[in-house]
Amino acid sequence: MESLGKFPDRFIAEIAGQPEAIRRARRAALDQAGALAEIRASGHIVFTGMGSSYDACYPIVTALGTAGIAATMLDAAELLHFRLPAVTADTLVVCVSQSGRSAETVRVAQALAGRHSRPTVVAITNGADNPLAALADIHLDTRAGEEHGPSTMTFAATLVMLEAVATALGASSTDGAEAAALAAERLVTDAEATADSLASWLDDRPVLTLLARGGARAAAEMGALTLKEAARFPAESLQAAQFRHGPLELAGPEMAAIVFSTSAATRALDVGMAAELQAAGARVLVIGDDHELLPGAVGFVLGRLSDCLSPAVAVIPAQLLAWSLARARGLDPGGYTRATKVTERE
Repeated sequence: MESLGKFPDRFIAEIAGQPEAIRRARRAALDQAGALAEIRASGHIVFTGMGSSYDACYPIVTALGTAGIAATMLDAAELLHFRLPAVTADTLVVCVSQSGRSAETVRVAQALAGRHSRPTVVAITNGADNPLAALADIHLDTRAGEEHGPSTMTFAATLVMLEAVATALGASSTDGAEAAALAAERLVTDAEATADSLASWLDDRPVLTLLARGGARAAAEMGALTLKEAARFPAESLQAAQFRHGPLELAGPEMAAIVFSTSAATRALDVGMAAELQAAGARVLVIGDDHELLPGAVGFVLGRLSDCLSPAVAVIPAQLLAWSLARARGLDPGGYTRATKVTERE
């Protein structure tokens, strides 16, 4: 993105650029239909990556499992150092790295490429000029576009491409990209005002937990990562059922919780958890589809979106909150002091 346009800094400009990134990725998937058609799975399927690329794998693994197709996700560092012997020649390994240069993910592809009997490796990256793309048997370019801050456009575009992979593997036939782009546009129409309202909702509470189940965990994990990365705010993401096993003791007036309720299968459980937290005095934000949200809680209604793409929209409030908190703390929104945009060493 060469111009910031009406936005005060690059990070919020990139947040607002996600609807078009979703559309670019959908066009990219159509253009790469031939490569997608080559993806076959005769054995187990493993999705791997690091950071936001790893988080993006939750929806497709959930969709494949729901369709009865065996698939797992494992971060590339664990796969590289401890689990590679379990990857056999009939395994399909999908390596996700928005830069195509993440140290652990590239090393996984290198290790597999050196085998005499090697599995099929699919790489999903933003752009084709990178080491991971060169090592893969099949490469898919999300065409998310240039990005400088924490993952926003690249995360959304990766979800679009992974939905296309899900379709290729027989788990989904839904083309939900345009609906997701329109829903994202609604959330970023007045991005700065929405960000400020979210900061007021948090109201200096020191504890923020993001709760989700299934594919929605991509939004919760990515939201917590962005809050830590962009605003240096120690947000925690948990699978919603796990929260009841101990962390529930955190519930109270000093706690805020974002509950992602975008799956029909667990909606009643999600809303029940939100109500329980609210009754304990916590400040609660519910992000869901077009069903009635928790009375008395702040909420964002996304509309009916595909399960693979709803996290691309559901995460936007957390991104806007991160931007607002960064500004309030005197930080450069989306800037780095210790980490880097691309992590090329372990």
